[in-house]
Amino acid sequence: MSVIVFTVIILIGSYFAGLLGSLTGLGGGFVIIPLLTLVLHVDIHYAIGASLISVIATSSGSAAAYVKEGITNMRLGMFLEIATTIGAFTGAMIAIYIPTNFIAVLFGVILIISAVMSLRKKAEHIATRKSTLAVKLKLNSSYPTQNGEVEYSVSRVSGGFFLMLFAGAISGLLGIGSGALKVLAMDTVMRIPFKVSTTTSNFMIGVTAAASAVIYLQRGYIDPGISMPVVIGVLLGAISGSKILVYTNSSGWLRWVFAIVVTVLASQMVYHGITGKI
Repeated sequence: MSVIVFTVIILIGSYFAGLLGSLTGLGGGFVIIPLLTLVLHVDIHYAIGASLISVIATSSGSAAAYVKEGITNMRLGMFLEIATTIGAFTGAMIAIYIPTNFIAVLFGVILIISAVMSLRKKAEHIATRKSTLAVKLKLNSSYPTQNGEVEYSVSRVSGGFFLMLFAGAISGLLGIGSGALKVLAMDTVMRIPFKVSTTTSNFMIGVTAAASAVIYLQRGYIDPGISMPVVIGVLLGAISGSKILVYTNSSGWLRWVFAIVVTVLASQMVYHGITGKI
């Protein structure tokens, strides 16, 4: 395969990865890594490195808009980034020494979990009981709605912090933003509103990916020839997705499309990992 054909395939695939990731809110890394490893037979470590770079790029762009709107809880995000950064750094260090087939199987399992989570009904949690630790750290906040500012409190800060260590480690191991795991920790454990948890997660994943990317860069697993078309394709796809989403009344069918695509990719990753073809 020539370099031009290889680059064009990555560009097109990354575009659709960014488009699907933008429409579902779970990022394009879930599609990029299977595309590079299963279709183009790229070593999974190089695929993870390229995915991390794309996560940094997309998070930086979209997070700014949410911060400007006042939805993101920046203080909470920066506090939890301590845990995700430690976890991501540790995960990236470990990933170098873990067999690639094990990483492929783990990636497939996380894909299936993310697909299931994308279909669950999102219940809005507005906690009013103030946590002592949240008060001391000034994590409680509010976010704007059509009916005015809605105040909320953050619960179980310690539990959320430790879950973020795990989410960061998964990000470092697999090269994804692990936004689904971060949202689960904030939404289910810390009981903050879903809208705040998703935007705060988006704010955090770029920093988490950057911590992992440093290790992959030092190890030589970030190849500009792969990362460049991935970043361009994902960014263009994410921009297109954000424009489409404005005119879409319901995202229910989008989540089903995401779940089906991800489940197929996950099964392939698990199969290739178990059979040792990756």
